[in-house]
Amino acid sequence: MKFIISIVTRVIPRKYLHHISHFFLRIVGLFYRGKRYEDPITGIKYRKLLPYGRVQSRKNALAPDSMALERHRLMWLYLKTKTNFFSANLKLLHIAPEYCFIKRFKAMKNLDYTTADLESPWADVKMDINDMPFEDNSYDVVFCNHVLEHIPDDVHAMKEILRVMKPGGWSILQVPQDYEMEKTDEDVTITDPKERERRFRQSDHFRLYGRDYADRLKKAGFEVEENHLVKEIAPELAERYALPLTEVLYIARKPVTNH
Repeated sequence: MKFIISIVTRVIPRKYLHHISHFFLRIVGLFYRGKRYEDPITGIKYRKLLPYGRVQSRKNALAPDSMALERHRLMWLYLKTKTNFFSANLKLLHIAPEYCFIKRFKAMKNLDYTTADLESPWADVKMDINDMPFEDNSYDVVFCNHVLEHIPDDVHAMKEILRVMKPGGWSILQVPQDYEMEKTDEDVTITDPKERERRFRQSDHFRLYGRDYADRLKKAGFEVEENHLVKEIAPELAERYALPLTEVLYIARKPVTNH
């Protein structure tokens, strides 16, 4: 299974993978039921989770029924324990929407929910993040995860996200990151897919972010909180939910007075 998933994620383009994977994985999930692990998004328990990774496969990464990865489960717990996301009336923009969240967010009566992406089959609005067709100060919350590494001018895309957010609004903007690197490694002139994969872990990435990612968000105009929720969670729960033990959640807020 580890080998199959690794090959499939590397060979099949993501826009096509989205169409077929959730049907296949829901069937696979029936054979993984157990008691050791739990997906906090669905409450379904497993004896183990599926491996996942394009270059280096990670054990117990993918919950088959929801298709939630480690970072999605951590984000869900943050929304549950640290925000009013499930109770307040919020206008939400979800860029490159993750399958594990879409149906759940659409079912929430407190949300005015819009999905948007250039290629995703689940997007309500087809758009380029560099030129979004939304008015200034439109959204209370924006989610945009593992997108900015694909954008040549990521700071410009960050400014677009900032533009459509309401003053005081907040966003979660996760990216692939190497916490051992002080500075982001990037080179938008590299066109060779193999060199991009070697440098940035994936052939369609322009950079691999380092610990300076928050500084890039601040450069775009955000106020940034580096949230370490995973360190607050009891170790036995972090293991049960198969959380990413080094993941930092980047909560980027639009200043109430935007200079």
